[in-house]
Amino acid sequence: MATTSPSTPASPSTPTSPTRPLRVGLIGYGLAGSVFHAPLVAATDGLVLDTVVTSDPARQAQVHAEFPDAHVVPTPDELWERSAELDLVVIASPNKTHVPLATTALTRGLAVVVDKPLAATAAEARELAALADRTGTFLSVFQNRRWDNDFLTVRRLIEDGELGEIQRYESRFERWRPQLKGGWRESGAPEEIGGLLYDLGSHVVDQALVLFGPAVRVYAETDVRRPGARADDDTFIAITHAGGVRSHLYVSATTAQLGPRMRVLGSSAGYVKYGLDPQEAALREGKRPGVDLPWGEEPEHCRGRIGSGESPLTGGGRPVPTEPGDYPAYYAAVAAALRGGGPAPVTAHEAADCLAVLEAARRSSREGCAVNISPSADGSV
Repeated sequence: MATTSPSTPASPSTPTSPTRPLRVGLIGYGLAGSVFHAPLVAATDGLVLDTVVTSDPARQAQVHAEFPDAHVVPTPDELWERSAELDLVVIASPNKTHVPLATTALTRGLAVVVDKPLAATAAEARELAALADRTGTFLSVFQNRRWDNDFLTVRRLIEDGELGEIQRYESRFERWRPQLKGGWRESGAPEEIGGLLYDLGSHVVDQALVLFGPAVRVYAETDVRRPGARADDDTFIAITHAGGVRSHLYVSATTAQLGPRMRVLGSSAGYVKYGLDPQEAALREGKRPGVDLPWGEEPEHCRGRIGSGESPLTGGGRPVPTEPGDYPAYYAAVAAALRGGGPAPVTAHEAADCLAVLEAARRSSREGCAVNISPSADGSV
């Protein structure tokens, strides 16, 4: 039966005054910072975007246009000079900067949210978690796909027992992008922590662990398909969970025909869902939670189907209402934790468990074998 992943309690955080907004500093205003973090912070009651770090003149102008009351500084050092004015720092800069920036923020006593992946290795993630524990400082990882509409629907179906005992789970983040876009994400340099394994793979692995618990065995195939690419752009990960469920996870930029976003097979029925959650597209279009309503809902024709012995593509099964996606819930939970000293919505310990699987997947692909993980160990493989 499905379980949620074990969650180590988050580092304690000193409750803040309920009478004033929590001031947020955002490092990075690329895709993650401008499309996800800044709009979601601004849409959260009790949070205000105070300072944005970006050295790019065009992005600085974008911040001034979109958030005219926010300070804009070119370097993290100038953000640290404003530490006394801030309650939370969000790190949405390139992956290789996550650990050093988070370390500096935590040592200054600032609450921290880090975009995924938290680090390059599970060991680094656990070191950050230990630092947060020692300093009594809030630390969370932005795994927004836990609030995707399909994931929330699958979780509801599993918890309600509508599928019976889950046997196999398939999850796909597939795209058709035959031309390279350029940038550090497509770099093969190890220090960049690029490639789809650590990008979209962070999402699908995290979702699988939340749904079905710890991994005990990992097999992976990572390939570089596009001419000129240096990092993996077509990757498959197979996880055997401690409870017996098998997860098959696909992340690709080279899929000419897209498969179902999720397929969950149980002893009583299966559920199949096509299409991506609409929230990212809405955010990219400039739509905002709390303004453009209803938020996170999709048309009825996009609903997944539940049934047995039939294909959803030929009308088999019955359509299932999709839970609305709810990215705003992440920062609402962050604000509540900072106000009341509660747990983080996603902990660094959970991020470390995810990274242990990604490390095992990288090793599996390199060596051409399955890699065992002990769920009771420290995550090293």
